[in-house]
Order: sequence, then structure tokens, then C-alpha cells
Amino acid sequence: MLVAFSVAPSGTGRSDGSVHDAVAAAVKIVRESGLPNRTTSMFTEIEGEWDEVFDVVRRATEAVGAYGSRVSLVLKADIRPGYAGELDAKVERLEQAIDES
Repeated sequence: MLVAFSVAPSGTGRSDGSVHDAVAAAVKIVRESGLPNRTTSMFTEIEGEWDEVFDVVRRATEAVGAYGSRVSLVLKADIRPGYAGELDAKVERLEQAIDES
């Protein structure tokens, strides 16, 4: 499965509203998981089996919780049994379709 998620604290007390330290703590957990992943300006994508992916999302969310009084989690999942390597393969198919059009 592929999961795209965004997790951020609120109630941080920071005057500039920045959440980069909290997000960095979450992304570090994702990267240390060893699962295929990618981080963009808005989401982190992770690929693996249901239990392992959601364990990482849970731990990343808990890490962010240390930075504020509340946590916001946005999650989207693509569950497609029998497929692996889709983190890159989906983008490759898209680029191929664009090139062929």
C-alpha cells in the first residue's frame, strides 16, 4: 500500500507559526523505518504492508505530539494488493502517458 500523510502540531506557542522542527521529527522516523518513502513540501509518502506503514505513521504522529497541545493528521491511502514499487512506478506511468500524448 501507499500512504500519503501530513502531520503537524498546533498550539505550539511559536510566534512565527513554524512547525518544521516537529515535521522533521516525523520525517526522521519515516526515513529510519527503511520503507520506501518520499517527502515533498506538503506530504510524506510511504510504501509497505498495512501494519508496518501504519506503525510508522503512528510513531511519526506521536513524535509530533511532543511539539504542541494538539496534532493534525491528514492521510490518503492507495491499497492495491499484489503490487509493490508503486511509489515510483505510478509516477513513471504518468510521465510515460504525458510523453505519449
